[in-house]
Amino acid sequence: MDGPVGLLKVRVVRGINLAYRDARGSDPYVVLRLGKQKLKTRVKKRCVNPIWHEDLTLSITNPNAPIKLAVFDKDTFSRDDPMGEAEIEVEPMVEFLHMEPDPEDLRNGAVVRSIRPSNQNCFVEESHVCWKNGKFVQDVILRLRNVESGEIQLQLQWVNMPGSSGRK
Repeated sequence: MDGPVGLLKVRVVRGINLAYRDARGSDPYVVLRLGKQKLKTRVKKRCVNPIWHEDLTLSITNPNAPIKLAVFDKDTFSRDDPMGEAEIEVEPMVEFLHMEPDPEDLRNGAVVRSIRPSNQNCFVEESHVCWKNGKFVQDVILRLRNVESGEIQLQLQWVNMPGSSGRK
């Protein structure tokens, strides 16, 4: 498969109990990486519970490649300090990409799949893929690794690509 499978919109909702990297807290921002793509949120000043509500859209070409998420503390005069990392599996969402459910079958808010925390993901709790406003949406809270504390809340949603409707 050469071309993009689809576009995945990752809404970086908020950070929870992020690590302190400075005396007054941290100046966190989130970086998403997938292949050669690298997207960043804005920096939130002096905050360990930042609210971003920023949408970052990644082009998915290999559904088996995880999205790598990293949080950093912005420093002016030195390298930015790492504040943890996590991975997001794309594959569980791919199966819904070309599904066109009958509106009779799925009511708004219906849970179509539940994914439990495992060694393969960084989920804090069970995550649900839901049908919301005509799209498949997954809300996740990821526990950051390689750091003393911190979680990141995300919402994943497929963006329909032109010409993709109707393909099975």
